[in-house]
Amino acid sequence: MADEHDSLPRWREEDERRSFDRSRLLVDVFFDGADATGIARTKDISLGGLYMNTQAELPEGALLTLRIPLGNEQQVIVNAEVVYSNPGRGVGVRFHGLTEKDRELMERELPQS
Repeated sequence: MADEHDSLPRWREEDERRSFDRSRLLVDVFFDGADATGIARTKDISLGGLYMNTQAELPEGALLTLRIPLGNEQQVIVNAEVVYSNPGRGVGVRFHGLTEKDRELMERELPQS
């Protein structure tokens, strides 16, 4: 018998596996990796990752370094993996190795949903 998740679109499965509440935050994120460097606009963000709008071709599994500006001229620099790709539109990424200091900064600066 098929699992109920078998019939769900992939993006829906990702929603159901999220561990962190998302906040709507629109900032320019600088990314580097997967043979691409650029600036993308965030759509939403959590302590676990973010979605960014970009036309860059960033395949699932690509490893990136992100620089995320936050309040008071502070920024978070974190490694991330592309876990969802919508070519020509954007990507969802999962953070890897977020430091405790950066986690605390994000908890303070992210809008509460």
